[in-house]
Amino acid sequence: MWQRAIFLFIFTIGTALGEDGTKVEYVGGTGSWKPGKDLRLSVADGERLRVEMVAVPYTQINQIEYGQKVSRSVLPAVIISPLFLLNKTRKHFLTLGYLDDRGAQQALVFRVPKGDIRAVLASLEARTGLRVTYLDDEARKM
Repeated sequence: MWQRAIFLFIFTIGTALGEDGTKVEYVGGTGSWKPGKDLRLSVADGERLRVEMVAVPYTQINQIEYGQKVSRSVLPAVIISPLFLLNKTRKHFLTLGYLDDRGAQQALVFRVPKGDIRAVLASLEARTGLRVTYLDDEARKM
């Protein structure tokens, strides 16, 4: 019994470590995914940005924007404790603009986990040669 539990634990860790890219949430844009869908964004390929089965050549990316949205979950938090009013949640949004194969402008907006946003932005700047446009002062401080 315990051997099976150890095998499942090792298999789960191995699977998680083997996943390529950063887990992001698709927020909107011209992509074919439904908003709220969890995807994998990978900048590991030297030629193309990969999001699931879509590959965008870095040379076609013409816009990188980063912004934060600060929100407060007031009602449920206040029921638990009034101290939660002081708690802010920052959401990190990445917008990519690019030209598709027909030359039409496209855009993809993703919510990226806080722990991954710096690495994703640095990688995109290095791969594309573009500078990130910061949409607000809080994002610039990141």
